[in-house]
Amino acid sequence: MEIKYKIGQRIRFLREQASISQKDLAYTADLDRSYIASVESGCRNISIVNIERIAKALNVSLRDFFDATEFESSGQKQ
Repeated sequence: MEIKYKIGQRIRFLREQASISQKDLAYTADLDRSYIASVESGCRNISIVNIERIAKALNVSLRDFFDATEFESSGQKQ
């Protein structure tokens, strides 16, 4: 699975767990709603700076953001 998709799915999962909309997440992270949508769908290359902004907006540490089964090494090239 491509890393862009994994990160997008993780953001969507955390956002839905927090019960907030893409619009509200975008506002809190100071990003555009369409950007959040394209990241969640795996269509966008997201910078680590924006991952940090989104994690902060979701009240999640970067450690917790990346501490998920989606990011476990599968031995496959990305």
